[in-house]
Amino acid sequence: MKKIISGNEAIALSFEDSGGVFASGYPGTPSTETLEEVARLGNVYCEWAPNEKVGLESAIGASLAGGRSLATMKHVGVNVAADALMTLTYTGVNAGLILMAADDPGMHSSQNEQDSRNYAKFAKIPMLDPADSQEAYDFVRAGFEISEQFDTPVMLRTTTRISHAKGIVEPKGKIAPKVGAWEKNVPKYVMLPNFGKIKHVTVEERLLKLQEFAETSPLNRVEMGDADLGIVTSGISYQHVKEAFPAASILKLGLVHPLPEKKIREFAAKVKRLMVVEEMDAIFEEQIRAMGIPVHVGKDRISLCGEVNADIIRAAAGAPLTAAATAPVENLPQRPPTFCPGCAHRGLYSILSKLKVYVSGDIGCYTLGALPPLSAMHTCICMGASISAAHGMAKVNEIAGRAEKPVAVIGDSTFFHSGITGLLSMAYNNGNALVIIMDNRTTGMTGGQENPGSGQVLQGEPAKQVSMVDLVKVLGIDNVVEINSYNLEETEVAIRKGLETPGPYVLVDRNPCILRYRVKKPLYTVAQDKCTGCRACLKASCVALGLTTSGEKPKVGIDPNICNGCGVCAQLCKFDAMSEA
Repeated sequence: MKKIISGNEAIALSFEDSGGVFASGYPGTPSTETLEEVARLGNVYCEWAPNEKVGLESAIGASLAGGRSLATMKHVGVNVAADALMTLTYTGVNAGLILMAADDPGMHSSQNEQDSRNYAKFAKIPMLDPADSQEAYDFVRAGFEISEQFDTPVMLRTTTRISHAKGIVEPKGKIAPKVGAWEKNVPKYVMLPNFGKIKHVTVEERLLKLQEFAETSPLNRVEMGDADLGIVTSGISYQHVKEAFPAASILKLGLVHPLPEKKIREFAAKVKRLMVVEEMDAIFEEQIRAMGIPVHVGKDRISLCGEVNADIIRAAAGAPLTAAATAPVENLPQRPPTFCPGCAHRGLYSILSKLKVYVSGDIGCYTLGALPPLSAMHTCICMGASISAAHGMAKVNEIAGRAEKPVAVIGDSTFFHSGITGLLSMAYNNGNALVIIMDNRTTGMTGGQENPGSGQVLQGEPAKQVSMVDLVKVLGIDNVVEINSYNLEETEVAIRKGLETPGPYVLVDRNPCILRYRVKKPLYTVAQDKCTGCRACLKASCVALGLTTSGEKPKVGIDPNICNGCGVCAQLCKFDAMSEA
């Protein structure tokens, strides 16, 4: 029966239909819904891992034990998992193993643009790049078959558009899960140097066999049309190419590494102009040019940054643009991202902004604290870097004779992901920074997924709930204090004490995510006769607050449909104009 589902849902469904046994990963947009859908289907074991490296390593273990396995992550997560991946390419697999890497061209929800095709080339493993939901479904089964045929992990690359856009999918017949033998094989799985040297030769031989496979695989296909223009493309770019030039000849690549050199040469020989269309890096173009094949249109006319679309492709080829592309779009309203009404992060950042401290930030909802009017975060590099960077800052401040103590802010899921080692280093190396862990008991940034502190696993079953305070103490931190950031006065006192006390100091702000746990408190209202219109409350950056137009001077009003009753704005008001309704 045909279904209309997203690419992420298609991957989850195909994993189940293709005999999948074990799935693990860390939530990261645009990959998150894949594991959530596996859990919803309820027929295959799946779990959230503390980070992507652990997720892939667990999937490796499942594969070695004989079960088809899947590891899911976004593109930057592959950086975390790369240590395991680069040796996995040497050991190979037992049962099929797929690493799903979801790229984010255009940075819709990421700190960088990163092309995961580089990793397939780097690791010398095959990569599949689906162009729609049906191919996302089909390529999972193909990926398992390639994995087992060539004794290799397989990367399945999606992008935001493939992961989230919906299309028609016709499922194939189900393959019953089958767990194979679990055998000890030291030369294959123990990468000591003497075994690794042998396996490196095997990797190079396997890559040559995969290149031969790529030449005849139906995953790569030629759609001959007008020979004036031939386009080499893959993934979502294929859909844009079909929209831009429906009559053109197309070499559509599904197996994007290794490339089918003979097929590319034959295709290029049949067309007058060869165009390469790919988002982000010039992976195809560089290899095609290295083959000595002229590329008439490529990254010289298509940007290395952001997504492509039909008009970008048409412009690059010198074709007229559509009327929609040339029509100006004016006066669009701007709505910058902001915290949810009632979010505990708002109170914390209000105090950090007031104290004008240097804040080493991290990846999460709380990264929004860098934006005006709070403007209370000054770095954001990668998961867990807030603590490690603050430690480095403090050491240089000590060398330079600066008294300022840096502040690191990090969420609970990010702390479990990769903040623990940074705090351990700070304790071990006699650091001098204030670390604030915003413990809202969820992975809020990606939609409220479970983590080791939430008290339940992916399927919703009860689980061991990690005590953040106890964990921090075990790492060697003597000064650990719980705070409630909804109380601004107490929060300021606690932060000041942490800044004044020499050595590592940790504050744990344990307040539940108001969106995940649906926290709702009595609403607040404004006494217009007391409000002076000073706008001090607006520094809380709450979307429930707005200016009224009545009277000579605009005053603040509160939208009762949005207010969550957190009371932060009332504490910022110097004229006692705000109170519970």
